[in-house]
Amino acid sequence: MRDFQKPGRSAAHAGEAMAATSHPLATITALDVLRAGGSAMDAAVAATAVMCVTEPAMTGVGGDCFVLYAPKGGDKVIAYNGSGRAPQDISLDALSAKGVDKIAEHGVHSITVPGCVQAWERMIADHGRKELGELLRPAIKYAEEGFAVTPRVAHDWAGQVDKLAKDPGAKATFLPGGRTPKAGERFSNPRLAQTLKAIARQGAKGFYEGPVAEDIVSLLRSLGGFHTMDDFAATVGEYVAPISTDYRGYTVHECPPNGQGITALMMLNILSGFDMPKLDPAGVQRLHLEVEAGRLAYAERDAYVADPRFAEVPVDRLLSERHAADQRRRISHDRALTDVTPVDLPAHNDTVYLCVVDRDRNAVSFINSVFDSFGSGKVAPNAGVLLHNRGSSFKCDPKHPNCIEGGKRPMHTIIPAMVTREGRAVMPFGVMGGHYQCVGQTRVLTNMLDYGMGPQEAIDFPRAHHRDGAVIMERGYDEAVALGMQALGHRTVPAENPLGGGQAVWIDWQNGTLVGGSEPRKDGFAAGY
Repeated sequence: MRDFQKPGRSAAHAGEAMAATSHPLATITALDVLRAGGSAMDAAVAATAVMCVTEPAMTGVGGDCFVLYAPKGGDKVIAYNGSGRAPQDISLDALSAKGVDKIAEHGVHSITVPGCVQAWERMIADHGRKELGELLRPAIKYAEEGFAVTPRVAHDWAGQVDKLAKDPGAKATFLPGGRTPKAGERFSNPRLAQTLKAIARQGAKGFYEGPVAEDIVSLLRSLGGFHTMDDFAATVGEYVAPISTDYRGYTVHECPPNGQGITALMMLNILSGFDMPKLDPAGVQRLHLEVEAGRLAYAERDAYVADPRFAEVPVDRLLSERHAADQRRRISHDRALTDVTPVDLPAHNDTVYLCVVDRDRNAVSFINSVFDSFGSGKVAPNAGVLLHNRGSSFKCDPKHPNCIEGGKRPMHTIIPAMVTREGRAVMPFGVMGGHYQCVGQTRVLTNMLDYGMGPQEAIDFPRAHHRDGAVIMERGYDEAVALGMQALGHRTVPAENPLGGGQAVWIDWQNGTLVGGSEPRKDGFAAGY
């Protein structure tokens, strides 16, 4: 129960439908679509398109997406992989000929073909009630006429001046007057508006064929990329079978590899063998166990997760109880592990996640991303399309399952989640924030299922993440917790920026209502009617 004498926000409650997003205009757009008879999927796509305009550091039409969908609130969860592929002509030999032995984080070879626009079209065709063109109208309006920049968006934007200034298209688009917009200032992207209009008229072909694709491919080829018009025209996502595990009587569903959702499930499997509810939710032992479970699970992620069309990913073994028990036995309550393979976790915190439940209880968990802040930092000059850098996750080791190959999808960090119980969906949820997402999902879910928090309280709660050999801790933690972690052998450092951002909608079947939680570290909110 919230203490109303302390700062905070109440959970949103509604009877008919609800949306939770990280931007006010996106939530309003989703509600407008729902009130006009649109489905949860219609609302999700329309809201995501708006955020591709209003949160340009986090997402865009030049990125990827993944979707989980529970029709009619049932437990037969549908998953869609909308991540793009490396250009067909890329290979280790071709890169070596150019003197490339590592995928530069923001280089042209980090840019895979964006997959989200094709995914939007497919999701609306299969699960929507509206036309894609109608759903893109709000995003077109904000791109063409402008919108008021919100505080967190302005904060994220301000930290990327040097990156944006390096690319002529990015500089012209995102540094108006030579600087980033401040909170409250109006920003527009008229070239992106024209691209959105092309998609509205022609569907995905308006992006993957014709002038927009030509503009993107021309830019990439000029930078030494292997991309072709054929790569863009061949873009197609796919329905995939979700993977899942049980935790405290609930089933948690994730998209399978090439996504990292399996990592969150491995963490839950490890933690399920500890008596977590007896621990202080803000105390040392809870954080220690969570950190150790994360270190073990992320090491497995980096060793195995890749595109299953190109590499064998041992999903069943990694999610087995035997494997969880073996991992659990490695964890000591008294000291930090010293024999875990270190993993490379760059500080990417840049994604948008949203969830929607409509009056028919169709539940959508939807995530869309350009990976790093402003992705690759490269913008197609005529189309106004910012391109992601998802391919920077690829390896250049021919023995590694995630080694770059033509037509291959990279290991992906963005992971929507869905919780079901006893034949029903009970919560679409997700926690954005690059590599943090698996830890973030685990924290929010255990906050709710182990400690009885509601979705808003669970999202508000302090966060920490093991990265670069240290536990990064938000200011919400008491100093005594940091000292306690150090006594166990962990190095701790304060977080420079908030960790991630989450959204959740709990379906209260008993009362016939919905409960929404939204990230206080962002600008948005959850709302319904």
